[in-house]
Amino acid sequence: MIIKTVENAIKHWWISLVLGVLFILVGICVLLTPLASYTILSMLFSITFFINGVLEIFFAIANKDHLDGWGWQFTGGIIDLLLGALLMSIPGISMVVLPFFIGFGLMFRSMIIMGLSFDLRTYQVPGWSWLLGLSLLALLFSFLLIWKPLFIVVFTAMAFFGVGIFRILLSVKLKSLHNITRI
Repeated sequence: MIIKTVENAIKHWWISLVLGVLFILVGICVLLTPLASYTILSMLFSITFFINGVLEIFFAIANKDHLDGWGWQFTGGIIDLLLGALLMSIPGISMVVLPFFIGFGLMFRSMIIMGLSFDLRTYQVPGWSWLLGLSLLALLFSFLLIWKPLFIVVFTAMAFFGVGIFRILLSVKLKSLHNITRI
């Protein structure tokens, strides 16, 4: 996601903040949800992916004239939307399959976040390396989730925390770019 012009900086920077808070709240819910309530957890994931997909699609379309590579965010939104719809339509999905859906979804999202971090570096936005580090952390947790599905609660929560913190930090950076253009 490369900003084409500083004058047309991100209009909807707050969407990233909302997504970050949503991911962190889901991470907290994951840690507090016992394994016996895994069906509730799967619906929570389903709804989160669905809402994230809707918001990502909206963000990409709203900023398509201002962002290069907006199609990647749009694609990520479609994947999350479809994944959420699939998981909501099959609420009793087994604990064996769910970690892989979530792990690969988070892996894809982490790679997108990594690209966004490098885009911020291109524009010399301070702190971009922290965002890159968080994307790598989320990527690591997605690999661990796929490798050791039995630890889904902890690994999933940590991956959501990583993505959530990244999204909040990204919104702060995007808001600072937005504020610079308003002066």
